[in-house]
Amino acid sequence: MSPAPEPQPVPSAAASDAVLARLNALHPKIIDLSLGRIERLLAPLGNPERRLPPVVHLAGTNGKGSVLAYLRAMLEAEGRRVHAYTSPHLVRFHERIRLAGRLIEEPALLALLEECEAANGAEPITFFEITTAAAFLAFARQPADALLLEVGLGGRLDATNLVERPALSVITPVSMDHMQYLGDSLEAIAFEKAGILKPGVPAVVGLQPEAALAVILERAAEIGAPVAVQGRDFHALPAPGGFRFLDGGLDLSLPAPVLAGAHQRDNAALALAAAARLGALAPAEPARRAGLAAAQWPARLQRLQRGPLPALLPGGWSLWLDGGHNAAAGAALAAWLAERPQPLRLVYGMLNSKAAEAFLRPLAPFAESLQAVAIPGEPNSLSAEAAAAHARACGIAARPRASLAEAVAAAVEGAGPEGRVLICGSLYLAGRVLAENG
Repeated sequence: MSPAPEPQPVPSAAASDAVLARLNALHPKIIDLSLGRIERLLAPLGNPERRLPPVVHLAGTNGKGSVLAYLRAMLEAEGRRVHAYTSPHLVRFHERIRLAGRLIEEPALLALLEECEAANGAEPITFFEITTAAAFLAFARQPADALLLEVGLGGRLDATNLVERPALSVITPVSMDHMQYLGDSLEAIAFEKAGILKPGVPAVVGLQPEAALAVILERAAEIGAPVAVQGRDFHALPAPGGFRFLDGGLDLSLPAPVLAGAHQRDNAALALAAAARLGALAPAEPARRAGLAAAQWPARLQRLQRGPLPALLPGGWSLWLDGGHNAAAGAALAAWLAERPQPLRLVYGMLNSKAAEAFLRPLAPFAESLQAVAIPGEPNSLSAEAAAAHARACGIAARPRASLAEAVAAAVEGAGPEGRVLICGSLYLAGRVLAENG
C-alpha cells in the first residue's frame, strides 16, 4: 500500500503579494486609461470576458460600492450565487474578487495572477488591467447567477468596459473627482461614466447634477439604451423610521437601510431600481427588504467598537470611519452630522491628488478640532503638516500628528462627557485604520 501523499502547504497571502508587486512594475503609470493593452492580454487567455454570468456594470463617482453591497445582499437573500468585483481594497487584495459569495482564496488568486503574468510576459500593462484580466478568468470559470462589476475609474476606457453586453448598467451620482484623468468639468466626467452604456441594455441612473444628467441622457439616446432616472422614474421619499420607494406601480414602505447616512437612502433606492430590472434574476420583495438590512460595506460611516483605537476614547465617545474623499462625500458626511448634533473631532489624512479643502469645507461648521496625519505607507499622501494647513484654511483648528494612535488620543484631550471622533479623508487611510485596529 502506497503511503499517503504529504499534505501540500497552502500558499500564504505573501505569495500573491509578491506577484502583485511584480505586476505593479509592468507599467510606469499607475493609471493609463486605454483598452488596447487588456484586449491584447485577454485574447491568449481565451477571452474570459465573453463567458461571464449576467453582468450588472456599475460606474459613478460616489456610492458605487454601497449600491453594489445592497444589490449583492438582495440577490443573495434570494438564494442567488453572486460574483462581485470592487476596488480599491482596504486591507488585502483578495477583497476585490468575490466568487459566489466568498472572497477569493489565496491558492486560486495566486494561480490566476501567475497565469496572467505568464500570458502577458514583459509587455506594458497597468496593475488594474492585468488584475482585472485575472478577475475575468475567475468569474468565467466558476458558475454564478450574476456578476456585479464595479468600474475602476471612469467607464469609457476602464478595463471592465470590455464586457460587450451586460444585463444592466448602473450610474451612481457623478461629481468632481479624478479630474487629472477624466476632465475638469462635470460634463467631461459624466461623458466618461456614460461610456458604460450599451445599445439596447437597460440602465438605471442615480440622482445627478443637471449638467451630468444631460450628458448621460444624450449618450443613452444616441445609442438606444433605455434609462430609468432617480427623481424622474423612481423615487426615495423620507418617511418615519425609513423611506418610501416608488417605482412605476410599486410603492414600498421600507425601514432605513443598514448603512449609516441619509445618502444611503438614495443608494438603496438605486439598488432597488436595479434589482427590479433584472428580469428573471429580480429578487422578490422579502429578499429586497432582507438585503437592505444585511448589506455590509466597510469604511462607509463604519462605527469601530473594538480594538486599540476605540480603546483610546473615554466613555460616552464613539469612533467612526469613512473613506469618502471628494466634495460630494464631504457634503454627505455633513448631512449625517447635521442629523445627529454632537461634539465632533476629526482625524484626517488625504492623497495629494484630491481637492482637500472642497472635502473639508462642508465639515468645518461641525468640527471642534482636527488632527492631521500622513497616510502610513502611502507615498502620494499629503504630509500631516500640509493636511493641517488645508484644514486651517477652512476654519478648522488643526494640528499635525505623527501617527494614527497619537491623533486619536489627541482628538479626545479635554473631551466632554460625550461626542464623536470621525477618521476621514481617504479609502487608503481607512484601510490603514482597519489594518492597525485589527
